[in-house]
Amino acid sequence: MASVTLKDVVKVYEGGVKVVDGFNLEIADREFVVLVGPSGCGKSTTLRMIAGLEELSSGTIKIGDRVVNDVPPKDRDIAMVFQSYALYPHMTVYENMVFALKLRGLDAAVIHEKAMRAAKILGIEGLLDRKPKALSGGQRQRVAVGRAIVREPKCFLFDEPLSNLDAKLRVQMRAEIKQLHMSLHATTVYVTHDQEEAMTLGDRVVVMKDGVIQQCDGALEIYHNPANRFVAGFLGSPPMNFFEGQLVREGDRLLFDEGTAKVSVPSWASAELAPRAGAAVVMGVRPEAMSDQASARFATAENAIPMRVTLIQPLGDKMDVVLATERHPHAVAHVDAHAGIRVGETLPVFIDTERVHFFAPGAVGERIATRRR
Repeated sequence: MASVTLKDVVKVYEGGVKVVDGFNLEIADREFVVLVGPSGCGKSTTLRMIAGLEELSSGTIKIGDRVVNDVPPKDRDIAMVFQSYALYPHMTVYENMVFALKLRGLDAAVIHEKAMRAAKILGIEGLLDRKPKALSGGQRQRVAVGRAIVREPKCFLFDEPLSNLDAKLRVQMRAEIKQLHMSLHATTVYVTHDQEEAMTLGDRVVVMKDGVIQQCDGALEIYHNPANRFVAGFLGSPPMNFFEGQLVREGDRLLFDEGTAKVSVPSWASAELAPRAGAAVVMGVRPEAMSDQASARFATAENAIPMRVTLIQPLGDKMDVVLATERHPHAVAHVDAHAGIRVGETLPVFIDTERVHFFAPGAVGERIATRRR
């Protein structure tokens, strides 16, 4: 295995469309890094540049100690797993898995040993004589992963490999991919638009927007301490709620004025926010940090906002309650299923101010105050 280093990588297509801009990342040997972001953010293009399927406009990519900018894909010692599986339909599972090894001219006994070891790891020993058309989506994906394993590359590259699977199978397969990484200790770069995949798989998560890295860190660190409003809204399901308002002073108290109610600014944030009194800010609140009075452990008169219930989505022992104020027509609280809330009623929704975030205005407003966890 080997490290992967991207330094000042830029990709510009014809017409001046810049899809990757100043990308810098060091991926350690045996590390599992996930690139995540909305469609068009440049994550797949970045992966394809590592693989050699896209040329760099500028910058440097190293695999191990070797600069690979001008090295053909076949000579980079990487293995890539695609969303479409890319299996040869006229070949059996076994033939698909060993095809690249035969091209290398390896000894037949060595090829067979590698294929059988990979098949055992993936639990597909009984499928080796089948053609791809006789396989389910999950089985095809295992074959695609097996074809990568037998090559024993320096780096595995995954380009949204689970997108074509149903929800239940996706959960199962991402657990298998994580276990596979732990057993092989393989350097892995994984691209997805699914933030749940990103959080469960990655040693580190790289959140991208418009070709630029917004934040790179462990999943929980990003979740609890997002660098900006975009990152805060992208990671988390349901996403973080954002309330645009103004910081105001009333005597010696600093308050966040949502427009229909005022919430006391917590003491841990007062020092950072005090110089912004009178200015517009955005308060971010995770759904689990909002609750009705019946189940709120943090309910006080100073952290309540009256909200109208517009929709209830049952989730077993919990439910997502969609709420609205006059200024903010959509917010979600994740509360106990037995809270007794009804659609159409207006009730005080309590904010856990120990878990709020404050951002500058704008879609990518920088973080102003977040309590470190």
